[in-house]
Amino acid sequence: MDHFTLFYKRLTQLRNKQGISARDMSLSLGQSESYINKIENGKALPSMSAFFYICDFLKIHPRDFFDESDKNPATSQELTQKFMNLTSKQQEHLLFLIDDLLTKDE
Repeated sequence: MDHFTLFYKRLTQLRNKQGISARDMSLSLGQSESYINKIENGKALPSMSAFFYICDFLKIHPRDFFDESDKNPATSQELTQKFMNLTSKQQEHLLFLIDDLLTKDE
């Protein structure tokens, strides 16, 4: 699979994960209603600035766009931001809870 196909598929995955239609996303970005559809169908690529607008719209960092191991980067980014606002003790408690949840799934 080439890089362009990966780009198109990732955009579709991220958009669908947030429950946003291609039309609504296109219009929210100030583009024609078929803009995102054309990108996802491999008929166009966004400019670099449009790519940054897409990432902003999806509430993700551009590097997260290309990290396919993270299926929900917007949630991961929100968790990271909130985690950073916790005290050290609160962070330790949260890590303990996460470890506990992970061991129960095994």
